[in-house]
Amino acid sequence: MDWLIDLLKPGNFSLASTILLYSFVIFAGIYLGKIKILGVSLGVTFVLFVGIILGHFGFGVEANTLHFLREFGLILFIFSIGMQVGPGFFSSFKEGGITMNMLAVLGIALNVVIMLAIYFAQGGASGMTSIIEMIGVMSGAVTNTPGLGAAQQTVLQIQPDAYTSSQAMSMGYAAAYPLGVVGIILTMILIKKIFKIDVNKEIEEIENEKTDSTLAPHMCSFKVTNDLVSGLNMQKLHTLISCEYIFSRIEKPDGTVIVPTSKDCIELGDVVLAVCALQDEEIFTRFIGPKIDKQWPMDKGPVVSRRILVTKTEYNGVKLGSLRLHAAYKLNVTRVNRAGVDLIASPNLRLQMGDRVTVVGKIEDIEHLASRLGNSMKRLNEPNLVTMFIGIFLGILLGSLPIQFPGMSVPMKLGLAGGPLVVAILISAYGHKFHLVTYTNSSANLLLREIGICLFLASVGIAAGKDFAATVFNVRGAMWVGYGFLITVIPLIVVGCIARGKYKMNYLSIIGMMSGGYTDPPALAYGNKVANNDAPAVAYSTVYPLTMFMRVIMAQVVVLCFLS
Repeated sequence: MDWLIDLLKPGNFSLASTILLYSFVIFAGIYLGKIKILGVSLGVTFVLFVGIILGHFGFGVEANTLHFLREFGLILFIFSIGMQVGPGFFSSFKEGGITMNMLAVLGIALNVVIMLAIYFAQGGASGMTSIIEMIGVMSGAVTNTPGLGAAQQTVLQIQPDAYTSSQAMSMGYAAAYPLGVVGIILTMILIKKIFKIDVNKEIEEIENEKTDSTLAPHMCSFKVTNDLVSGLNMQKLHTLISCEYIFSRIEKPDGTVIVPTSKDCIELGDVVLAVCALQDEEIFTRFIGPKIDKQWPMDKGPVVSRRILVTKTEYNGVKLGSLRLHAAYKLNVTRVNRAGVDLIASPNLRLQMGDRVTVVGKIEDIEHLASRLGNSMKRLNEPNLVTMFIGIFLGILLGSLPIQFPGMSVPMKLGLAGGPLVVAILISAYGHKFHLVTYTNSSANLLLREIGICLFLASVGIAAGKDFAATVFNVRGAMWVGYGFLITVIPLIVVGCIARGKYKMNYLSIIGMMSGGYTDPPALAYGNKVANNDAPAVAYSTVYPLTMFMRVIMAQVVVLCFLS
């Protein structure tokens, strides 16, 4: 059994021993992270603590190998996040999202201000806690692992020999993280008590808003009774009715159903099926005639409705109008479903891989179009590695680009975290315009992201474990926990009070915004349990893209301001 003992003993830096160590740290961390205490679990972050424990008992990895796995894991994690949030990054600033995002940015600014206030109050550079350790405490307090990775990478970029300092940052993160998760949930409860909120009323308000929603495409039937529009073709009607809409079908008085072309006319007595936004329904009652209840057969008869999956890369980024579907196939497109959201099929809408296009027409024409667009789920399951590695390549180039700012002796760089994040957001949002296939199914993205974060956390934990107990389990460590709690709670209370008191925001949206502002899935899970609907998740996804970007960048900016 000497071979087994030699393989498992601390201090063995062989390849087999390194892989065994990482495998154990990751699977044990993920398993233990599922255990809930008072309904809250730490999730994949527990990988960090298992790594710290094994590092404390002498298990380690050769320095270059550990550094590579940590940085490569961080790049995979950050890039996957960018690809996930990119499509919604710019649209999150529209309408009510602006208020939420500005409140989230206020929370980020308050986190930094409170961290700096504590740093200078305890003596600044001559105090017990260095700025590097305080940045680690702040990252743990706001439960943001990418910010920690970005800050560590920036420290090593400025001071290549400061490896011990980056480990101290990890210790501060680990000390503050558990109470950071708890602090977010406690603040949610505190906001509820301060404003005496009845959760059932908040849920009812959200449900009423959903019922009255005007964002999704709306299908309704109208009978043509206005003789002023009788005899006008579809093209002429579109010049009179300015809103976005589609006439999916027209039923003639004799019962014949047609898929209208631009040259087809409507006549008195016709019944039209319109696809439009709910708020535009009144326009059709004024122009066309009264709304009527009618059940249109979708699967039987000469005209049917089907959904076709866009899976051929040559149609990625192509305008819907350029396909000339009616001229070529005698089909009408009524809706396009993208990532679970229905969009009105306007001619200028650009298709993307994974879109589900709802078409109306004869079954043989639909099958012809389906073969042209792909309609193959198997194609969507194939990973698009070309786009991924193009993005990582460009991201590292961008991250290595020096940007000189006045007053800084060292140029700022986005680094191995910021560069791939920016490029991933841009590629996922605009890559279709360059015919880059940016579609990645959610399971593939999640797998890549989880592998990356596990490699990063395991590396950070193993490296920090050696000195963790001596550094954290004393008065200094207790101070870190207290500092982290203040950094967690005070900004949340301020932002929560402003959101409720000034903007009268729904409580369920507030708790989702709090979770997204701290990029904290355990807090979101608690919010979803309270709400029993998707309102917290919607608010979480609204602020998450900008918040993630700002936390990564701010962590680097603070390092550069104090160390350059």
